[in-house]
Amino acid sequence: MAVIELNEGNFESTISENDFVIVDFWAPWCGPCRSFAPTYEKISEEFSDVVFAKVNTEDEQAIAAYFQIRSIPTLVIFREKVIIYNEAGALPESSFLELVTKAGELDMTEVHRQITEQQQQGQSEG
Repeated sequence: MAVIELNEGNFESTISENDFVIVDFWAPWCGPCRSFAPTYEKISEEFSDVVFAKVNTEDEQAIAAYFQIRSIPTLVIFREKVIIYNEAGALPESSFLELVTKAGELDMTEVHRQITEQQQQGQSEG
């Protein structure tokens, strides 16, 4: 699957309509971003069930601000609309491959259960 560009018009629908989305926050002037791009593209071809997307932080400053992107590249992984990974820094190919594989193996039923439990605790304490 080709890497898609996200903007204010398609960001929310992309996250809500797909169970597994990886977003690369980058900018054209960023050297590490440009050197990570071929790795990102290559790994995207190995996972047909994952949406690989990019957000140009220069063009989409509102999205970058919403996610509090402080340095780039930053990878954000969404599974079933939940952020399960949010880290800055370019990864070597083997590490990125391992990250995507492990993210896909995560038991989302358990993740949703933990989120619900935390929300209930927060409500009972408030």
